[in-house]
Amino acid sequence: MSLFGLGRSQIPFDMFDLRLNATEARRAEKLANIYHRGQELQWNGRRVLGELLDKHGGVHVAADKRAALMRIFSILMWGELAAWKVSAQLADRLVPLGAKLAASSQVHDEARHFYVMYDYLSLHGPVPTRIDRPARALLDIVLETDDLCLKLSGMQLLIETIALTIFQAVRESGVEPVLCELLRYYEKDEARHVGLGLQHLPVMLRSLPRHRAIALLLAQAQVMGWAMAELKLLEDDLRTIGVDPRRVFTLGLSKQALAFEALARETGAGPTVEGEIVNRLMTAAGEALFPDEQAQAGGVWGRLRAMQRALRGMVAPDLPPSSIDPDAPAARPAGRGARN
Repeated sequence: MSLFGLGRSQIPFDMFDLRLNATEARRAEKLANIYHRGQELQWNGRRVLGELLDKHGGVHVAADKRAALMRIFSILMWGELAAWKVSAQLADRLVPLGAKLAASSQVHDEARHFYVMYDYLSLHGPVPTRIDRPARALLDIVLETDDLCLKLSGMQLLIETIALTIFQAVRESGVEPVLCELLRYYEKDEARHVGLGLQHLPVMLRSLPRHRAIALLLAQAQVMGWAMAELKLLEDDLRTIGVDPRRVFTLGLSKQALAFEALARETGAGPTVEGEIVNRLMTAAGEALFPDEQAQAGGVWGRLRAMQRALRGMVAPDLPPSSIDPDAPAARPAGRGARN
């Protein structure tokens, strides 16, 4: 606390004193470009929603799908508010200029995502003001932590990829024309947000003690566990709107794998033993909760065999190709899930 102008200031006057090697300088430039690219690609939420409503003559969703759609997207809407708050926390606490700019760009995007989704859902009826416990728990982990590594990895590499996964699956379902076109704008923004984690986390992880790295891994596993629990609760709602929960699980696994593989390339480090163990356990749990047709046909033993394959690190048979960037060419399937 500063008293009469004495003591440590909250303004980081030394932010330009950081000495960067060539690799760090390139990362700093990429982070700054995320901000400038965001400025170039920003879209007017009210105008875009209005144009889509005019194009399609309003919102059109079957009566038997409306409640499911509202439940799923009210959770995502409150998730956008959480992302808005987390990105504001990051913009305040991150010191390097490039990282601070990238986080600031995300603040603007998430604010737009929140109010546009609220405006859209309001067209269908009253917007729910409560969300399921698993969804609230995973968001609160990232909101409440003081650990910047967890806040950054939890939001940029886990929660953002979960959102990307559901956006893509719902958009491909064609459940409601206005929403499906609107989600393309969301996907492009969210894909850009992942870049903050990919470019800045390597700098932070480089000096992370082993015990803190293990604690970070366990916290990430907790976030993923709550995410799978929420997906299980939404299983019937997803089927109602024409989305296969198994596809959401495998698509999400693929996107997170791509994100963590990209992070591993940036850090120059391979997967750790602890990370591989957690990864296989999470994948096995997903195989039990969302079995493929073969495992379902085999009953309990079929699910156990699928879990065994996951624990042994074998490739899930229907894991789809995917990409973090919705406009990028399809990437190869990732066989071992997210590497931490």
